[in-house]
Amino acid sequence: MFLFFLLFSPHLLYILVCLLASYLYLSLIYLRLHIHSLPTVKCDETLAFPLPHTAFTSSSVFSNGYAPGYAKLNRRGGAGGWSPLDSDHYQWLQVDLGSRKQVSAIATQGRYSSSDWTTRYRLLYSDTGRNWKPYHQDGNIWAFSGNSNSESVVRHELQQGIVARFLRLIPLAWSEEGRIGLRIEIYGCSYCECFAFDKHALTVQVKKMKIIKDVIALRFKTSESEGVILHGEGQQGDYITLELRKAKLLLQINLGSNQYGSILGHTSVTTGSLLDDNHWHSVVIERYRRNVNFTLDRHTQHFRTNGEFDYLDLDYELTFGGMPYSGKPVGGGRKNFKGCMESINYNGDNITDLARRKKLDTSSFRNLSFSCVETHTFPVFFNASSFLQLPGRASHNMVSVGFQFRTWNPDGLLLFSNLDEGTLEISLLDGKIVVYINTSNAARNYQVDLSSGSGLNDGQWHAVRLVAKENFAMLTVDGEETSAVRSTSPLSINTGRTYHLGGYFLQTLFPPSQHTFQGCMQAILVDDQPADLHAVEKGTVGAFENVSLDMCAIIDRCMPNHCEHGGRCKQTWESFSCTCDGTGYSGATCHTSVYEPSCEAYKHIGKSSDSYWIDPDGSGPLGPFKVNCNMTEDNVWTTVVNNLAPKTAITGSSRERRTVLQVNYSASMEQVTAITTSAEYCEQQIAYSCRMSRLLNTPDGTPFTWWVGRGSEKHLYWGGSGPGIKKCACGIDRNCTDPKYDCNCDADSRQWREDSGLLVYKEHLPVSQVAVGDTNRPGSEAKLTVGPLRCHGDSKKMNHPVGFQTQTSPRTLSHIMSASTVLKGDLYRCFCLCFPSAPETVSFSFDVGNGPVDLTVHSAAPLNDDQWHQVMAERNVKEAVLLLDQTYRTSRPAPAQGHTRLELFSQLYVGAAGGQRGFLGCIRALRMNGITLDLEERAKVTPGVEPGCQGHCTSFGMYCRNGGKCMERYNGYLCDCTATAYDGPFCTRDVGGFFEAGTLVKYNFLPEVVAGASKDSKALTKQLTPHEVNLTKEELAFSFSTSSAPAVLVYISSKTQDYMAVVLKQNGSLQVRYSLGGLKEPFSIEVDQRNLANGQPHSLNMSRHNRSISIQLDHYPPVSYTLPDASDTQFNLVKTLFLGKVFETGFVDPVIIERYNTPGFIGCLSRVQFNRAAPLKSALRAATQGKLVESNCGASPLTIPPMSAATDPWHLDNTDALFPFNEERVIPDGVNRDSAIIGGIIAVVIFTILCTLVFLIRYMFRHKGTYHTNEAKGSGESAAESADTAIIGTDNPETIDESKKEWFI
Repeated sequence: MFLFFLLFSPHLLYILVCLLASYLYLSLIYLRLHIHSLPTVKCDETLAFPLPHTAFTSSSVFSNGYAPGYAKLNRRGGAGGWSPLDSDHYQWLQVDLGSRKQVSAIATQGRYSSSDWTTRYRLLYSDTGRNWKPYHQDGNIWAFSGNSNSESVVRHELQQGIVARFLRLIPLAWSEEGRIGLRIEIYGCSYCECFAFDKHALTVQVKKMKIIKDVIALRFKTSESEGVILHGEGQQGDYITLELRKAKLLLQINLGSNQYGSILGHTSVTTGSLLDDNHWHSVVIERYRRNVNFTLDRHTQHFRTNGEFDYLDLDYELTFGGMPYSGKPVGGGRKNFKGCMESINYNGDNITDLARRKKLDTSSFRNLSFSCVETHTFPVFFNASSFLQLPGRASHNMVSVGFQFRTWNPDGLLLFSNLDEGTLEISLLDGKIVVYINTSNAARNYQVDLSSGSGLNDGQWHAVRLVAKENFAMLTVDGEETSAVRSTSPLSINTGRTYHLGGYFLQTLFPPSQHTFQGCMQAILVDDQPADLHAVEKGTVGAFENVSLDMCAIIDRCMPNHCEHGGRCKQTWESFSCTCDGTGYSGATCHTSVYEPSCEAYKHIGKSSDSYWIDPDGSGPLGPFKVNCNMTEDNVWTTVVNNLAPKTAITGSSRERRTVLQVNYSASMEQVTAITTSAEYCEQQIAYSCRMSRLLNTPDGTPFTWWVGRGSEKHLYWGGSGPGIKKCACGIDRNCTDPKYDCNCDADSRQWREDSGLLVYKEHLPVSQVAVGDTNRPGSEAKLTVGPLRCHGDSKKMNHPVGFQTQTSPRTLSHIMSASTVLKGDLYRCFCLCFPSAPETVSFSFDVGNGPVDLTVHSAAPLNDDQWHQVMAERNVKEAVLLLDQTYRTSRPAPAQGHTRLELFSQLYVGAAGGQRGFLGCIRALRMNGITLDLEERAKVTPGVEPGCQGHCTSFGMYCRNGGKCMERYNGYLCDCTATAYDGPFCTRDVGGFFEAGTLVKYNFLPEVVAGASKDSKALTKQLTPHEVNLTKEELAFSFSTSSAPAVLVYISSKTQDYMAVVLKQNGSLQVRYSLGGLKEPFSIEVDQRNLANGQPHSLNMSRHNRSISIQLDHYPPVSYTLPDASDTQFNLVKTLFLGKVFETGFVDPVIIERYNTPGFIGCLSRVQFNRAAPLKSALRAATQGKLVESNCGASPLTIPPMSAATDPWHLDNTDALFPFNEERVIPDGVNRDSAIIGGIIAVVIFTILCTLVFLIRYMFRHKGTYHTNEAKGSGESAAESADTAIIGTDNPETIDESKKEWFI
């Protein structure tokens, strides 16, 4: 009955499924926590105190009372502790714990009641008393701080717990007043035994499994670089394999692929390095569905498997230490694991314990042993000042040497020997092995050079073997015959007495090409005999300097990779470097983005509309991507395009089987989400064209069609509507074709209908899918359009500024971050005004436990200049950097042991901290590791701090060009281009118009009284002062292009007979005419005799002051002219400015009318400016009637060549940086030429029809007489915005107003 109820209660069934999924997920979390918390008993027992004296050994003893057996914490026996014979860096104190123990802490004391103690020491550990490994912490060989007196106890908890039997302490520094002195205690607990694998696999029989979650944990150690650790597979192709490849750990997992290849489930992840060091390493693999945590030695990688399946289908067995012959992963011939494993746990089963108690069938595992067989290697560690000298067989006619080495350095001296008559050198040069043999006798000199291998500085073990004898030499690398290099050149060998490995610092007649080596060597053969390094350690054979015997302290500084954002890590023995080319980031660790975070940011550095790379989260995980930026006067629009073609046809869909259209963008969903999150407003057009295809309305209320937005949420409203409202735009506006429905398409009409509108709820955007469900009926059709995502505003860049209005320290901005915060590799980025100690300096300070670090930059000018300044501070594992205004930089390299970890547990204070003088000024866009902190919200509740900050124009006003005025805004600035002849966000775009025959622009400075005013006419006026009416100086500038002459370009009339004109003569030459009175004929200036009616753009800039006239044509130098002495200098009662043609009721020079006014100017005029008026721009902006068409065809030519794409850092269309996503092809001038031609033809046809209709209407309703042009005042709002938009009426004909603009056709 309950099952029956579930079948008919889908909501209850859904709840139960969710509860079950939550239970499984929580179970995985519990299991993970359980594994990481083992053992549950605190591991803090004293391990050294119960040991006998014989468990303590040392390098030397000062005397019997100073024996190592007395080196127990708080004991006073003997001389009160251990002291060596000599206090130098070759001394050590060793403890044998009797069996393998888990060590969690170590404590030290000085020698009782003495001046002997150790201030710094290093800890080594081993399972056998050989092959020592140094303790690592934060990616470095760690040095512990010791004691400052003889009695206090200094204890250190081991951040990385170790399991070992032998511990060795190496004193690095000691008391200046005495010598080395030590008493110690070791803390930890017992540890279970392991069992060994000798290239035989252990097969565990299990039931056939279909697993949704896995938890696998084990520990291993080996000296082999290859071997399969774990393998399981299923008949359907699922598998999981864990193996070593080149001493790295490789996990391969496949949850399923299909036979058609459309679903590929294979996933491969690599971690770790140098895992063939014969030391223990722990591995934990946790999987829940497709989410996997892969942990090696506490370094975790999180990844998601490929494919679409969640279950791992395994058949009846798992194999540890190898894999069966029928393994599914590609690439056979894998080696079995050779080494030791312990603590093997598989989904709650302790495989190690079950095997010990013989609860498993281990018949497949030969010679099962629960003890780990140790290798017999004896590594030697060299640094830059080390060498190892070994004896050889003297005066022999053959050299036979061999060894294994590993290093990160491309160059170094491996072996050098002085022969009786010559030298032998084996070196590493550019990652290759080179051999130089130089010998001589009384008769002649012999020289043999050999070279083999490549890339041998990869940190792996490589074997070198050299045999040289009479007239023969052979070099072999890694035992491969293909690498063997032979020489049969004449050669005579007579060996010397000694061989130097890893360094040679003696004076010799023929020194080696290299002198040092940093790395490790082992398996050293001299004269075909293994070198007795135990005897060397005891001092009975050979000699050494600064060599660490029986250990290899190699560190892979690129694992984990500290190079962020895909930067490539390169390393030497002592350091690493990051190559950031092609990543979009820079800095020592590729942490700092080279791109601006938004289009808004590009505008603030003076960039115009174009396509740009942006990086919204800066140093965060999101990579840079390309968007279109449209800089308008009011907003900066960011556009992200998608791949769905407009009007995509959909057929054959039904409610039971909907057609789902995927909408993919030129950026990832995470990147698009970053845009919408930080934007102030977003919109996306969506349109559904239909014929007999319903959209939303259904009988049961479930829409036929819906769309999916951000977060994979399904939305049931359409464009023009809002969340929760199942309507279209016509349903909101109540103008649907059928009022019974809320969408046009829901009327199910046989004619094409459309429902379209904007989606503006930005938390739901962008549209990622559209599911269509009603196109399967006969005659049903639908077409879908999803427009690009468009957003404006960037709250992270310019919004949220705060002003600090008091310097009282308690009035600071606090509680920005939580009370407990851990930051690693931190980046603090802010745009701020700050001067902590002096007006020219900014400082950055931090302390990560090894002393305070201070960085200070000095500016050339004071920073308290009321302008915005940019500060970037970065701290990473390589260095600390402070950068001011992209100009002033200082850096500090990281110390030898980090600064890799910064732990902060207090609140974040901005503006001041307790007891300090507070900051007075403004801060905005404070970022920490790519996260922008909302200062504005916090400022609203913080005394002394106010949201918002003025002063943008002082920093960015320079970007307002051509007389544009910078206007302050709350969150930025605006360029006001009203009084200029230009437009655009920075007043740099020419405003022009195309004039046909008879087209003119009439711009009145004084109102004229005309009878019969048309109701459609418009007057735009502005009160002028007397000196603006009676002029003694003018400035006129414009550009033009035409192929017709003669023509009137500009004519300025007056209420007297004064006028000024610029005309093109019959031959296309340019003439300027002035008539100011006092002369019988107007004063004419022939500006240029060339034919300027050549269809090319030309520019004219002229100015007059009294009698002096200056005219500049195009890019030529200005030419000066002078009015005659008889001429007046005042232009009286300026009345009207005409462009293109003169249509004046008052006095007009007859020459102008007769020679130049017919048929009128045909062509383009742009950027027309007369004094403070821009008549052409005003006409185009105010009127929508007539045949004056806006065009930039008359724009003036460039006089300065544009910056080339190769040198412009912001022109990225041709860069080599490749990112994995689609890009939109951008047309440089923003105009599609084919579309423009087609549109032009259509416009001409429509224009012709409209002209015909206009003349017919004018003929039918013609009136006689004149008309007035003045109208009533405009609204106060329009008057406040601009004087050019106020409509002012007056009864006083003498009142000087900026009159309306008229277009006569």
